[in-house]
Amino acid sequence: MTPPEEVQRLVLVTGPSGAGRSTAINVLEDLGFEAIDNLPLLLVPRLLDGPVRPVPLALGLDVRNRDFSAANVIELIDTLTRDPRYAPEVLYLDCAPDVLVNRYNETRRRHPLSPDSSPLSGVQAEIDLLQPIKVRADVLVDTTELSPHDLKAELSRWFDARTGRKLTVSLHSFSYKRGVPRGIDMMFDCRFLANPHWEPSLRSKTGQDPDVQHYVESDPRFAEFFERVSGLVQFQLPAHIEEGKSHLAIGFGCTGGQHRSVTMTEKMALALAKAGWPVSIRHRELERRIPATNSSFPTTDGAARREGQKVEDVIRMPSYERGGTR
Repeated sequence: MTPPEEVQRLVLVTGPSGAGRSTAINVLEDLGFEAIDNLPLLLVPRLLDGPVRPVPLALGLDVRNRDFSAANVIELIDTLTRDPRYAPEVLYLDCAPDVLVNRYNETRRRHPLSPDSSPLSGVQAEIDLLQPIKVRADVLVDTTELSPHDLKAELSRWFDARTGRKLTVSLHSFSYKRGVPRGIDMMFDCRFLANPHWEPSLRSKTGQDPDVQHYVESDPRFAEFFERVSGLVQFQLPAHIEEGKSHLAIGFGCTGGQHRSVTMTEKMALALAKAGWPVSIRHRELERRIPATNSSFPTTDGAARREGQKVEDVIRMPSYERGGTR
């Protein structure tokens, strides 16, 4: 909920190093926050002194801060909570220790708490140090299995309070064998539709291929299923806007996440785009085909490629606008 205009909204972003705190700061900045990273805690009151800013604030806090300690952070939280001029929230980015260690090993970065030894000791020490802050978190996001796209979607659900912004819809295809994606609001099972996997000429293709789409659409149950789902989704979208939501995630699952769920996602995206809804697409299992890059927090921006193909050709996460695609 957005605080009154005379109250300063403030998000304190923290968590173990390598869990995606810097990425979260950038996402909040994209969402309209004034973002400041690694500000010494003693300077926070001075920063906040004066009239309420016209935009919310996001402050990144971690062990690299000059006067960082769990006691100092908790004291800051309590001070801000008691002051009626502020509406503080604590966003804690968490991550499994083994994943944090892998991220440090892949990038060969030194952990700030163990610069002269293995990252493991630093990771464990930092997790213990941050435990009292973690229990005070208003929003806790586990980034262990999240990509930057996932993290952005999750943070948008919690913190995007921009006025005049239309509800955005993200459509996800996935395999039930790998589990349901995080953060899905609505989910539809496509496993009853005709499966192109059993056609040798279609097995290696995906639901982005016209031949696969034609095969799935030829199932006599497809047309009614698509019409009913499309009608239900478009019936609910205005109600979600009235409820105050800014983002809705819809999942379509099948056995392998390659043919039927991808087809349904592609077709639904076009239908919603024609109806004027901003839509993004995420094909989780197709993305898994791309080798992971070495980075402290997984990204799709740089260098993951098949031979002769750009990332954009393989990972389709476009935004659709009225009258066409972007």
